[in-house]
Amino acid sequence: MVVYMDVVWLLNLLVDSMLLWLTAIILKRHVTIWRIFIGGLIGSILIIMSITPYAQFAGKPLVKLGFSVIMVYSVFGFKRFKFFFSNLLTFYFMTFLTGGILIGVHYFLNFDLEMNKAFSLASIRGFGDPISWMFVIFGLPIAWYFAKQRITTFEMTKIQFDQLVEVEININGLHIVLPGLVDSGNQLQDPISKAPVMIVSTQTLLEKLPNEIIELSENHEKLMDGSIQLDSEWYDKIRLIPAKAVGKNHQLLVAYKPDSLHIQNEKGSWNVQKSLISFTNQTLSSDDIFQCIVHPKMLTGIPIQHAS
Repeated sequence: MVVYMDVVWLLNLLVDSMLLWLTAIILKRHVTIWRIFIGGLIGSILIIMSITPYAQFAGKPLVKLGFSVIMVYSVFGFKRFKFFFSNLLTFYFMTFLTGGILIGVHYFLNFDLEMNKAFSLASIRGFGDPISWMFVIFGLPIAWYFAKQRITTFEMTKIQFDQLVEVEININGLHIVLPGLVDSGNQLQDPISKAPVMIVSTQTLLEKLPNEIIELSENHEKLMDGSIQLDSEWYDKIRLIPAKAVGKNHQLLVAYKPDSLHIQNEKGSWNVQKSLISFTNQTLSSDDIFQCIVHPKMLTGIPIQHAS
């Protein structure tokens, strides 16, 4: 088998550069492309060492660790030990993650359970089950993209969980407890009283809310044309809120003033004095993480102090 060292060196350079780039993206580090390629170039020196009299040192773990330290230093620099150590660990994490994806896919597609055991042991002791260069060349960018997308998804999930609260609503004798998401983009409020409006999905409240409220959440205009009649206790709590929606410049949302509204998260709890609730039949979270959208103004008051 003919091995083209220039191709192996170039592939190693590109792989190391991609891993350093992914590390920078995950850590939100702003680095230039040329520094990333310098780091990749330093890492590719190990390939060159393998055909020199120093080949015996190229495979030593301490030598590889030393090259990794120099690579990370050349790309991210050194501000303080914690900063540098975080960069180094993330670089190794991305290396093992991306490599693990490639190896997993390769064995998923090609592993043979009837493989001769002796051949398997010899391969493990030698170079292992050979993964074709074409598989690496085309599979690595896909693994890189997959890892990047998954980590971005994890970050978004973490951001959402950091903004989750528990909402407790009391209105007309109904006690409702829902998980809510604090959304800074929700600026809906009553223009007269300046009371912030919370959007609540009725998908999990079909057995609790009156049928008229459920129907009204599907079409708020039914209140205007008189096709729906509510009990007097609900009429007393109705507020009409002007709002804008996609495809509609102006519309009126039906909102209700709760008897009490309590919000709680890890940082504290709040009794919201001025608030309105608007019901919608739409599903607010596809994975049911939250069932209502909380106005950020509802958490601007002084948290309730609890005895320790």
